[in-house]
Amino acid sequence: MATTTPETPDIGERRRPSTSTGRAGDRIFIGLSRGSGITLLVIMAAIAVFLTYRAAQAISQDSANFFTTFEWNPAGTPPVFGIAVLAFGTIVSSVIAMAIALPVAIGIALFISHYAPRKLAKPLAYVVDLLAAVPSIIYGLWGAIFLVPYLAGLNSWLDQYLGWTYIFDRSSDGLARNLFTVGILLAIMILPIITNVTREVFLQVPKMHEEAALALGATRWEVVRMAVLPFGRSGIISASMLGLGRALGETMAVAVVLSPSFLISGHLLDPGGGTFAQNIAAKFNEADGYGRDALIASGLVLFVITLLVNGAARMIIARRKEYSGANS
Repeated sequence: MATTTPETPDIGERRRPSTSTGRAGDRIFIGLSRGSGITLLVIMAAIAVFLTYRAAQAISQDSANFFTTFEWNPAGTPPVFGIAVLAFGTIVSSVIAMAIALPVAIGIALFISHYAPRKLAKPLAYVVDLLAAVPSIIYGLWGAIFLVPYLAGLNSWLDQYLGWTYIFDRSSDGLARNLFTVGILLAIMILPIITNVTREVFLQVPKMHEEAALALGATRWEVVRMAVLPFGRSGIISASMLGLGRALGETMAVAVVLSPSFLISGHLLDPGGGTFAQNIAAKFNEADGYGRDALIASGLVLFVITLLVNGAARMIIARRKEYSGANS
């Protein structure tokens, strides 16, 4: 008599979690997670629709000069500003902040996670966490009262020795209320954000990777270069995007420090400049109906810039994922 053996299910099928049948807690968690994701998408879509609708009303009044003119005034009444100038100031100040903050943040994160003794690493990490909790208006007041006066000497030194680069050529004397000062202030503000995320990523590096490198005779720096940094590359990019997002959208600190003007100048040490967030905060009260729509239109440009930056970061992470030590 022939006997038949039941077919053994595939291992992948046996290990695949079931979403239809399972414990109630699992179903509730899956539902809440899915609902949270959908809610976030709905909120983002609602913000985009609101900005687009209100901006279209202002752009329709003067669409030809929206990006080209330095004094866009579709309503014929205050406020008057230039989209190109605001885009230039926002991007330049954020690039300066990232150029200063990113290498310093990586260095601090490496020191806390791999170099500092435990008795020193914990208090230092706690201080960095406290810096992230300081309100932006406090940074702005500190920058206006302390940073601006004391940067006058640095500006003079840069003009004297690096003025030939054109970027640090100062055409007019005055207080350091310029994009360079704003970039330094933003670098200080985003430094704890990038440091905290990067530090946590470095602490997740598998110990086996580090021990294997040490067993092969690698120095501590070679361990960091061959095991820690490749593993944390995607985390560093994500931390950088978080910091860049705050730098792009920072309002009060920039409004307190910057002396706004509507001229594009490659001389970073000259007073003046402007950013989207600072301009909206400074001119919202004086604006009428169409003026507020114009300010919202500038907010739409900032919204699009932020989405493009984050999308580019996600593409970089996706392309570099196969080279990360996390997959080893």
